[in-house]
Amino acid sequence: MVTQDIKAKRKKKFRGIENPYSGYLFAGPQIILFLVFIAYPVFEGFRMSLFEFSYSSEVFVGLENYRILFADPVFIKSIFNTLIFVAAIVFFTIMFSLFVATAVYDKTSKYVSFIRGSYYLPVMVSMVVMSIIWNFLLNPANGLINYLMGNAGLENINLLGSTTWVMPVIIFVTFVGNVGQSIILYVASMIGIPEDYFEAAELDGATRWQRIRHILIPLVKPTTLYLVIINIIAVLKIFVVIQLLTGGGPNNASVTMMYYLYQNAFIYNNTGVAAAIGVMMFMIALLLAMPQFKTFGNKD
Repeated sequence: MVTQDIKAKRKKKFRGIENPYSGYLFAGPQIILFLVFIAYPVFEGFRMSLFEFSYSSEVFVGLENYRILFADPVFIKSIFNTLIFVAAIVFFTIMFSLFVATAVYDKTSKYVSFIRGSYYLPVMVSMVVMSIIWNFLLNPANGLINYLMGNAGLENINLLGSTTWVMPVIIFVTFVGNVGQSIILYVASMIGIPEDYFEAAELDGATRWQRIRHILIPLVKPTTLYLVIINIIAVLKIFVVIQLLTGGGPNNASVTMMYYLYQNAFIYNNTGVAAAIGVMMFMIALLLAMPQFKTFGNKD
């Protein structure tokens, strides 16, 4: 009788939601999509970087594609530009988002909603559309920005045609298009902090700056780490802004690793070299993100 009861319980367990394999069934579709569209392309990219491709065949060349890259001054320039691009966007996005979020988190709900909506509007606009608008504004012949500079008595500068100004302009355009999302996440994170912390700080006589420094910023650390990681990955993939504004020019002053990958894959038809650039970008993203992942795992 006891044996029958145990068997009945086991049958019930395996038929219901308590089935230990039901979790795998729910996660199965996502795992399949991950393997097909992420894991396999990454593996294939590593494999392709070791071959030289033609229209009819592929030849194993080992690390030759990497040697070609590191002997190419344009590729070295693209690495330098990419690192500057990533560092600048991450720094300015985090600093500005924190500043705006800490300034409005304790204001009235209507005011906070207005600020969030205002900064989020550029995020809703396609980067293609935004790049076309900025291309019009920065046009050296009839652009609005050069017109205003002329009326202010400043020298008419072709900002997109200057090797000095082209990267700062691209960084600014990308920053404007992406910062709204970070502000939204910071404000949402700060609103979710219990009021008890702030009430205790006020009773202890803490100033607003002290509350921001010792309560807000430490408690939104997970959000900061998340934003650092997603901004590193997003900036590494930036392509549309550079393609529509500069095409990598002038004199390769704005070429990045992603844009150089596109050139090798679709213009020069160097598929193996393009795959090698993709592998390098993957390694750079991994190296830049590892400290953040390590901090996520630190329970202290």
